[in-house]
Amino acid sequence: MFKKILNGFIDHPLLTSLFVADFGILLFHRPPFLFSLAMLGALMAMCMYFGQKLALFKA
Repeated sequence: MFKKILNGFIDHPLLTSLFVADFGILLFHRPPFLFSLAMLGALMAMCMYFGQKLALFKA
């Protein structure tokens, strides 16, 4: 399962770098409220995309 996640991240380098940068900014900095709300929305959209694309528990 861990190998599938890493391969999914390697297959989409732009989205992975955006995901990591967005997560890091939200975790370690406090941007203004509206900007952080937009960033959180983008982070949730990327999580849903990766979840749909990887489909780890697909039977």
